[in-house]
This record gives sequence, C-alpha cells and structure tokens, in this order.
Amino acid sequence: MFAIVTPEKIHLPPGAVLHLPGSWQDYQILNQQLGDRSSPRIKYRDGEIFLMAPLPEHGRKVSVIADVVKVLLDHLGQEYESFTPITMELPEKSGIEPDYCFYIENWSAITGKNRINWGVDPSPDLVVEIDIISYTDVNDYLPYRVPEVWLWRKNQLVIYNLQGDRYILETSSRYLPNINVSEIVTECLQIAYERNTSAAIRQLRRKLASEN
Repeated sequence: MFAIVTPEKIHLPPGAVLHLPGSWQDYQILNQQLGDRSSPRIKYRDGEIFLMAPLPEHGRKVSVIADVVKVLLDHLGQEYESFTPITMELPEKSGIEPDYCFYIENWSAITGKNRINWGVDPSPDLVVEIDIISYTDVNDYLPYRVPEVWLWRKNQLVIYNLQGDRYILETSSRYLPNINVSEIVTECLQIAYERNTSAAIRQLRRKLASEN
C-alpha cells in the first residue's frame, strides 16, 4: 500500500517513514489535518517534515518502558507527571511528538495545566523514544533542552544526558540513581514478549520489594 499525503487525506502504511520538504506553515496545516489521531506521527525541523506510522511493536515497547519508569519512580518515592501523546512546538523552529515524557524535578510547574506553553513552561525532564525504524534524532530535543532522553534502539536502551549544548551518552539515569535501568528495561521487555506486560511489571515490583 502506498503513502498518501494530500490536502484531503493523510495515510501511511504501518512502518512507513516519509520525509518531505516543507515550511512551518505546511507542518501546521498537516498537524491540524491529523487532529487527535495517534498515527501517523509528525515532526518538523529546519524546513523538513517527517511522517511516521508506528508498528504495533512500537506501541507495546513504549508502554512497557513507561511502566518501568513509573514503577522505579514510585519505588524511590519520587513525585512525577507523565504524558502521551503530547506535541512539543517552538514556532518556526521545531515540532516533535515524543513517545512518552515525564516531569520529575519540574512536576509541580505543570500540575493542573491542560496546555503547556513551550519556551515558557519547563520542558519534560525525561523523554522516552522507541526507534524501531530510524525516525528519532536525539538532537531534536536540543531546542527544548530536555535534560534526559532515552532511546530504545537496536534492542538496547541508550541514555543521553544534556551537558551544556549537546547530548552525552551515559550508562545511568540522573533520575534513577544506583539503578541499572538498561538491564531492567531489557529484562522487562523480554518477559513482556514471552508472556505479557503485566507479568513483566509484577516481576519487577517483586524484585524491588525483595531488595528492601
């Protein structure tokens, strides 16, 4: 099945990625046309528009990883807010839809808000992206100065921390100190694949409880 992008219709077959030249105004028109649809996803940077139709594998993995983050934050007694889907925009510069995002240090700044004013309100502290079909560039989050970005890529978790004006690869998360996040995420995804998500999350909770 072919991709279709017209003023009347947008359709991408599952797994497709479409890269188009376009202005900020073109991006806004396509975004409005998509409305509240979760697929395809859309992003804008530097005169380019990207459309991507996620595979079911994509949604499952982001759900498991988001659940892992929530369990670990709860284990640490950490307050947080989380969102999906959400569109981050800086007019004329950037538009992106992270798979999942968390406010951890800045959760109180967006509590009770139905809209976030990008460039005024703080950006998420942690963004999670599943990069199954090579759609994500960590530098897409640089204009927003997101402190930490997780990418699940090539069957491993890659953690980037913002240091100055660039992202640096790290082996641990600043928000989950002394926890081997990569190992936990990999284990939970394997259990979810072999059984289901609930089994993976229950086992993680039991493991954390046994360590107390």
